[in-house]
Amino acid sequence: MDRPIKHARKQLGLAIDVIEASGKCLNPVTLKSDGSVYNCSYTDWRSGFFPGSVWYLYELSGDSTLLPPARKYTEAIREAENLTWHHDIGFIINCSFGNGWRLTKDTTYPAVIIQAAKSLSTRFRKQANVIQSWNVDRGWMSQRGWECPVIIDNMMNLELLFEATRLSGDSTFYQIAVAHADRTLTEHFRPNGSCYHVIDYNLKDGSVRNRHTAQGYAHESVWSRGQAWAVYGFTVCYRETKDLRYLNQALKTFTFMKNHPAMPSDLIPYWDMDAPKIPNEPRDVSTASCMAAALYEISTYNIPDASSYKEYADRIMNSLSSSAYCAALGTNGNFLLEHSVGSIPHNSEIDVPLNYADYYYLEALKRKLDLEK
Repeated sequence: MDRPIKHARKQLGLAIDVIEASGKCLNPVTLKSDGSVYNCSYTDWRSGFFPGSVWYLYELSGDSTLLPPARKYTEAIREAENLTWHHDIGFIINCSFGNGWRLTKDTTYPAVIIQAAKSLSTRFRKQANVIQSWNVDRGWMSQRGWECPVIIDNMMNLELLFEATRLSGDSTFYQIAVAHADRTLTEHFRPNGSCYHVIDYNLKDGSVRNRHTAQGYAHESVWSRGQAWAVYGFTVCYRETKDLRYLNQALKTFTFMKNHPAMPSDLIPYWDMDAPKIPNEPRDVSTASCMAAALYEISTYNIPDASSYKEYADRIMNSLSSSAYCAALGTNGNFLLEHSVGSIPHNSEIDVPLNYADYYYLEALKRKLDLEK
């Protein structure tokens, strides 16, 4: 465990040095086509991942010098608590303020988490019992003919709602999270355990209008990161509710991916498991790191052969920590992992580092360390 943690401390330390030298509060996400770092604003769905990574690095390394930048970068995105025009406020606030609260018990953080949950709750659509993911009045989303699109990624935002109920005592957030999880459980999955990316609902009667993809190869193909979002999201829902239906779905989706004939021997999936040019298709380490983090949690539950899930996650982490995927010091824009894919259909972020791949890698390292202590 020492080697990847020390390397992460040095590599992200270089990123922090760049930010501090700029005199600005930069928020690195990925690399642009010219090799320079793309930094985002607080409204970007990925704005919580770099602050969250610094929190995890502080926890993993025990280096107290990381506490001031973790606080600083977290405070820089506080305004996100009031975002109501997209669903990813859970990613933004839970990864940053959520980890900050867990590690420091800063008494100013719960109010941010609760306000963010209120903002997210404005997107709940009672007719369909879901939290609407994207607005459809502008951008490429307006061109797809959707009415109320819900993406599997949205499962990752429910953890914020569960935490808000814990902090506030208001069960409304919990009820919304469960309603969304239940409808997703019913509509998003194929009989083989794999999930669709986008389910489009009718806002009048709540019926399903379309089962589509936005970032996968085809509507009926297996977009890999979506499967990881499903496994992770339903594992969280099981943790918070103890409803076995959620854990069973997480296990079924993981088993589908594990047994997929296109799964590479190093367990780093292709961006879509049905992409037409496999094995000459890009891999996606963000899928692998998120899956590993979920599997470490699954291994702690009272299920048959629980240790096998940790063993599989260990194999993923061995691959991610190798030179094939872990960037050399001072390279890769000072991101930890190489070879992620954002969205091939949008010709966006193909075979580049992504800050959420780094975040879930560090989370997986933390969970692995906890299990092995």
